[in-house]
Amino acid sequence: MVGLAATFTRCVGALAILSPFGSAIAGQVQKPFLQVPLSAFKHRDDVKDIFIESYNAYRKFAFGHDDLLPISKNFSDGRNGWGASIVDGMATMRIMGLDDFFNEAVDFVGKIDFSESQTPDTVSIFETTIRYLGGLISAFELSGKQHKILIEKAQQLTDKMAFAWETKNQTIPWRLLDFSTNTPNLGTSNIAEAGTLDLEWNRLSLYTGNDTYRRLAEGSVRTIAGLTAPLPGLAAQGIDPATNAFVGNYITWGGGSDSYFEYLIKYARLTNTNDNLFADTWHTAVDSSIKNLLRKSKVGDHLYLADRDDEGKIVHISSHLACFHGGNWILGGKLLNNDTIVNIALDLVEACWNTYASTETGIGPEVFEFISEDSFQPSDTHPNAQQRQFFQKHGFFITASDYILRPEVLESNFYAWRVTGDTKYLDRAASAADSFRKFLRVDSGGYSGINDVDDANINKGGRIDDTESFWFAEVLKYLYLTFDDPDHISLDKFVFNTEAQPFEAPPAKPVYGSGSPLPPKGPYVMKVADIPLPAISPIPALQFDPFPN
Repeated sequence: MVGLAATFTRCVGALAILSPFGSAIAGQVQKPFLQVPLSAFKHRDDVKDIFIESYNAYRKFAFGHDDLLPISKNFSDGRNGWGASIVDGMATMRIMGLDDFFNEAVDFVGKIDFSESQTPDTVSIFETTIRYLGGLISAFELSGKQHKILIEKAQQLTDKMAFAWETKNQTIPWRLLDFSTNTPNLGTSNIAEAGTLDLEWNRLSLYTGNDTYRRLAEGSVRTIAGLTAPLPGLAAQGIDPATNAFVGNYITWGGGSDSYFEYLIKYARLTNTNDNLFADTWHTAVDSSIKNLLRKSKVGDHLYLADRDDEGKIVHISSHLACFHGGNWILGGKLLNNDTIVNIALDLVEACWNTYASTETGIGPEVFEFISEDSFQPSDTHPNAQQRQFFQKHGFFITASDYILRPEVLESNFYAWRVTGDTKYLDRAASAADSFRKFLRVDSGGYSGINDVDDANINKGGRIDDTESFWFAEVLKYLYLTFDDPDHISLDKFVFNTEAQPFEAPPAKPVYGSGSPLPPKGPYVMKVADIPLPAISPIPALQFDPFPN
């Protein structure tokens, strides 16, 4: 790769080759003794006000339904009509101390019948898991485990979703399920939908004592990780539950694959498992991405992860959705005590923030592309004159200009702040909050998406009449926690699901390694109690040097 080795000269020395007793395990994630400046609390309160304002608009025009339509002052039920914004937003309410909202939500949940969809739509196993199941379990934990009804409803819902595994021998679930007949909709799925269930289903097993939930969800991840991938650790995007085989060879950290990779390292940390599979597969995927997918923009030297198409050609595309990767790599790099991964991750965060800093609204677009040394393959977009001009100024160009209230750039910005303590991340979060209030707020008090983030004349570009539940669950939670006391929902004590629902993580246990006592000399028999938890084995057997000369 042209010039790539020079890009990483500063951090090559940090790449740790770990010995069997040098496994870097569950290292501290947050910067020790981190504090926010006093000025941050005003921004925190401003974000809380945005939540109150937009949630009151939901309560007025859409309560009990899934989404607020903030412009038409109406509602939609795209998530089966169970009140997605309520359930998805419960943890944020609790974190912000909005007890009246939270108690109202608990009462509402107690009346939901999760055994049948309230709309004729089929049920998405993935979306239902991350929003409803994740929201219920996180709210249960954050409220001191006092509302048992939240777990009862979570179990009622998941008992129905379990029919997505049609036979006892099936390991990959079908992606859609008809709740009225318990019949799956057959068809191909993707690794994100099939591999982003284990955090939530594991927690449900913990609180119900029924291990079936864990075994089903974890079995799906084990199946995906055990298949022969197009590149080491990098599973193909498509998968067929009928055959347990990949469909095509497309590789991406973006939609359709994203949260499968995200959950690998998070599952290792949340469960303290002594099985190397999850963390090792994540680590292999990261190392493989550094070798095969990492690119640098010809203008601005922005570091990004490209896609790889079915024919093995690089596609220089990224997206708001994909920008979770910076935060995920920061988390995993810190857990593995691997500064190389953390430093690369911080560069990825920079490139994603640049998509916000470069637009007229200060908000990033849905999809964007880069031009690198190996661009303009047949699979690449050839920018028009306007896009090329934009690229020459900003180092990327926009291919889908809408913003639908996505959280991922602010998510990674939150991780970067909690790990480095660099106040530029606070400034960026404040800038985003200001842009949201200026450009997204409508007269209902709600907040809408916009069609063109690079046009400050919103009336010209047009608005998107929808507020998805992740506005309450993710965007405002990540912003709030960025400005909040870092000891509140610490990254060393909680693991976030892909919908930003925090789950309580057990204390990380030390293992033999740097800074830890060595095993006793002479014959040593490892006892069960001595097994490293969670187990991060030596760097997987990679057949390449990720930093070639």
